[in-house]
Amino acid sequence: MLYHLTDWLIEMGVKFPGSALFQFITSRVLLAIIFSLLISAVFGKKLINYLLYKQVGETVRDLGLAGEQQKKGTPTMGGFIIILAILVPTLLLADLSKAYIRLMIFATVWLGLIGFIDDYLKLRAKRIAQQTGVPYRKGDKDGLAGWFKILGQVVLGLVVALVLVFNPNTRVWREYIGEVKPGDTTIITVQFDGKDKHFVEANEPITTIPFVKTHEFNYSKLLPLAIRGSTWVLYSIIVILIITAVSNGANITDGLDGLCTGTSALVGVCLGIFAYASGNLRFAEYLNIMYIPNLGELSIFIGAMIGACVGFLWYNTFPAQVFMGDTGSLTLGGIIAALAIIVRKELLIPIFCGVFLVENLSVIIQVTYFKYTKKKFGEGRRIFLMSPLHHHYQKLGYHEAKIVTRFWIVTIMCVVLAIVTLKIR
Repeated sequence: MLYHLTDWLIEMGVKFPGSALFQFITSRVLLAIIFSLLISAVFGKKLINYLLYKQVGETVRDLGLAGEQQKKGTPTMGGFIIILAILVPTLLLADLSKAYIRLMIFATVWLGLIGFIDDYLKLRAKRIAQQTGVPYRKGDKDGLAGWFKILGQVVLGLVVALVLVFNPNTRVWREYIGEVKPGDTTIITVQFDGKDKHFVEANEPITTIPFVKTHEFNYSKLLPLAIRGSTWVLYSIIVILIITAVSNGANITDGLDGLCTGTSALVGVCLGIFAYASGNLRFAEYLNIMYIPNLGELSIFIGAMIGACVGFLWYNTFPAQVFMGDTGSLTLGGIIAALAIIVRKELLIPIFCGVFLVENLSVIIQVTYFKYTKKKFGEGRRIFLMSPLHHHYQKLGYHEAKIVTRFWIVTIMCVVLAIVTLKIR
């Protein structure tokens, strides 16, 4: 809104100190980070006090983990802090006419609403248990049904896929090598260092393959020629699977103080670099990566996300004063997945979201092996002392803060490796 206001004032010939800041993406990214940090710091404390007043506390199962009983009663649903700190700077500083910004605002609100309903139903079940005297156990059928949360992720995945394929404002530019006929309006000509370069717009589902020279891949190649006109169906399925996997991965990772929040902030830095580079024609040309018009504006949203996560860490690091709940974890996971798909780097998700992937796999491996051994030997056996993986290390005697810090370090290495793929092919 501030961006549109200052843009209108400048068009009207009204200038004021600092108005030029809103004309540059880098300035607005920095302002978004600062605003989101301030919102997290100021609003965060007030929300924590309100949640304490309303007795919106976490219920803890006895899993035999060190320090778990100290978490009992800690306010949950703190994801509201993150959502607010993302949306307010985005609405103030971003160009709301851009399709990518609107899409990410929808993703944030949609998943935030699903997470809130889930947290609210769990809280209501807890209060009913207190009133009736029936013991409440975390994990009872008290929140949203699993299929309903998956349905919400499916809806988001479908929306993201359809917008990227059919919206004319989400097309990528691909270099055109061939004869340019005079008057051909399908060819876009841009000058680089005195030389003309030609591009064509493409609305096909294209992604980036890491570590290879010919790094662009069209999903239509996965289908026979006869049905390539329906590639959007395959693409929608792929996008839905990615969003569901990453969103659930973030939700599973949110088991230690600051783990999901810090990891998400680091992944956000990676995605911010991708978005800024791919959204700038000169950077994209220099790095020989896909140029996506209007994508640079998404850096403002990502900056707000990074600031929101860092600000939330002020209250979420060990010992946590507040938990984000599903309101925050489902939202962050969905945001990260949607951003990766929009910047056409979804094949890099196993690298920069390595922690989410390993946490997901640890649960899948543990459950699968337990069921297999129970069927074969009559007794379920385990590979890990406990899953997800961070609880395995807790069982080994590692302090919670040490586990979180080391997972952050692993994420930093994964993020650096993902960024390096811009040049290493």
